Amino acid sequence: MPGRSTRAAAVLAMALAVAVLPGTAAAAPYCQSITEASNPDWMAGLPDDASLAQLSIPGTHQTLSLHGGSLTQTQENHGDSAKTLTVQLQSGIRAIDIRVRRYDDLFTLHHGPFYQNANFSDVLRKAGEFLAAHPGETVLMRLKAECTGKVGSCTDENSQLDTAQIFDWYRDNDPNGKYLHDPAGGEMPTLGQVRGKIVLASLQRAHGGLYEGRGLGQFNGDSWGEYVQDEYNVPTLFDIDDKWFKVRDHLDKTVAADPGRMFLNFSSGSSPAAFPNAVACGAAGFRGVNNYALKHLTGNGLPRTGVIMMDFPGGELVNAIIAKNGH
Repeated sequence: MPGRSTRAAAVLAMALAVAVLPGTAAAAPYCQSITEASNPDWMAGLPDDASLAQLSIPGTHQTLSLHGGSLTQTQENHGDSAKTLTVQLQSGIRAIDIRVRRYDDLFTLHHGPFYQNANFSDVLRKAGEFLAAHPGETVLMRLKAECTGKVGSCTDENSQLDTAQIFDWYRDNDPNGKYLHDPAGGEMPTLGQVRGKIVLASLQRAHGGLYEGRGLGQFNGDSWGEYVQDEYNVPTLFDIDDKWFKVRDHLDKTVAADPGRMFLNFSSGSSPAAFPNAVACGAAGFRGVNNYALKHLTGNGLPRTGVIMMDFPGGELVNAIIAKNGH
């Protein structure tokens, strides 16, 4: 049996191979191009009185993280300035994960130290264009400050306003900010109440702490860990199965819970020895989380999934989640 150092080197080599040739893993249906799905109006046919919490919603983790190399890229690149977001929304994605740096009292999009060639104004513009064309839809948004100022992260620059204040500036002043809706810590809205809007689910500080009284009231206080599965550390490719078990267990918890409570389930994970594409899509000899998820969703009678935030979701996986709304 090889020693731990030999095993770790082999894992890293396989991860690097996946990073060089990500398209190899993406050929399978669970990780095929997201453009294989087209669901621009899937919410329009749902009843107005449906709670957002009871819906099965496909989402993307680090929605516009496209640059910085294979360790930081989490989604297919369909263009900068949030053009990639347009493609995701067209496919049926309705939950987005936006990470921001405060720069001159505005937001730029970052993953760690890497600027993602997009600004928050681009997100609002592209999401606004989509919602104007598809007013029966809504987009759920997690907004998180990205910069910790530490090595491996970014540093906010020349900003006197905090993250919540800058968000409010966009809502009140950006011409596309009219689409932003902050429930301000209130009750879970119905779909009819928020059609045509970008709903702030949570507003988080750089180290993960929540801004109280912002977003959905369900996520205020100490309830984040109760409703959110975000075990993102996948040390090696040998640990992908463990990540899937966490996703599966949270799906089971979602099904058993009050349908008036929203559950967020991050299927994403990574580490220097297990890049996001490999964890999501698999690698030689390793089954990816997206594969497990697709088989699980299509192989049993789950009545709902909650919100699933994914890396590199294929069209079939997006379709499988949306289909649960007609279950």
